[in-house]
Amino acid sequence: MVTRIGVPKEIKNHEYRVGLTPASVRELAADGHALLVQSGAGAEIGFSDETYRAAGAEIAGSAEEVFAKAELIVKVKEPQPAECRRLRPDQVLFTYLHLAPDPEQARLLMESGCTAIAYETVTDRAGRLPLLAPMSEIAGRMAIQVGAVALQKSNGGSGILLGGVPGVLPGKVLVIGGGVVGTNAARMAMGLGADVTIADRSMPRLAQLDDLFGPRLKTVYASADALDRLVADADLVVGAVLVPGAAAPKLVRRDQLAGMRRGSVLVDVAIDQGGCFETSHATTHSDPTYVVDGVVHYCVANMPGAVARTSTEALNHATLPFVQALAGKGWKRALAEDPHLLAGLNVQAGRLTYRAVAEALGQPFTDPRDAIGG
Repeated sequence: MVTRIGVPKEIKNHEYRVGLTPASVRELAADGHALLVQSGAGAEIGFSDETYRAAGAEIAGSAEEVFAKAELIVKVKEPQPAECRRLRPDQVLFTYLHLAPDPEQARLLMESGCTAIAYETVTDRAGRLPLLAPMSEIAGRMAIQVGAVALQKSNGGSGILLGGVPGVLPGKVLVIGGGVVGTNAARMAMGLGADVTIADRSMPRLAQLDDLFGPRLKTVYASADALDRLVADADLVVGAVLVPGAAAPKLVRRDQLAGMRRGSVLVDVAIDQGGCFETSHATTHSDPTYVVDGVVHYCVANMPGAVARTSTEALNHATLPFVQALAGKGWKRALAEDPHLLAGLNVQAGRLTYRAVAEALGQPFTDPRDAIGG
């Protein structure tokens, strides 16, 4: 089966990642597929049009051309309204969607009639999220990097150096959530020499983290009482919770900010799913922070886009086998044969096919197996 695969240039604020690298294009072209890449799609991270041509792609002059000709659209970030309106019922969209906190995007995708498969809800045999994991690893590591910068006095922070110096105690970092994001955040914070605590509600996970890091990492069961104390004592709080496909729970209330030191920092890595702090709202790389009650908030919704070259390559390593399956078998057969890829189906022919998304948006849910006719 030959499929026309389109890669548009991302248009979200300071988003330089690209859906397919030249290396991925080469693999797909070798499989016999037709690749159409928008001019300049990878230019900002060193992937020139000439590199894509050499890999076997045709270069399109505009996004309109890509959407008009392609059967399978491969992106990174959720489609913006203008992109949603270019989608057709006979097209498949494969990208991050994060629909639970985004009713407008859900509505536009439903109105388009397209088949939309979300990276963030594809699973594997162990129940993990393999297409979310590489970006979660990057976002977790970046959370400490951006948090450390936000703590600088010139950026509105309290003037704390996370690693401290001889004779001065290190800064205190609280990571809420012990999954992929939280583990990577803790690793980076400990690498800087910070005093690090992870709070989670899974005792088996806390035991794993204790075995992994030993006494360098403090682990705490995330009761409401514990979070009240830990948040008040922290210089940097990283929100790293995830409920697959669903809106993130609000774990830090506004009234808790009053107990924090002025200039402390909150980094909300869950902002793609609506954020896990009551005072969070999405920001951009061009204007990443704001202050509420004296506490600096960093809530950039596409954090890995700041390290776009690393992010793109890591993401492609995870997504390429699924793109090959969708293109080589057709989306219905690919989903019917792989229940883990089927878990990524969020929208099909105007219906919501992921239960957590439908519940979050108050919309009817259609079983994805019924959507593919099997």
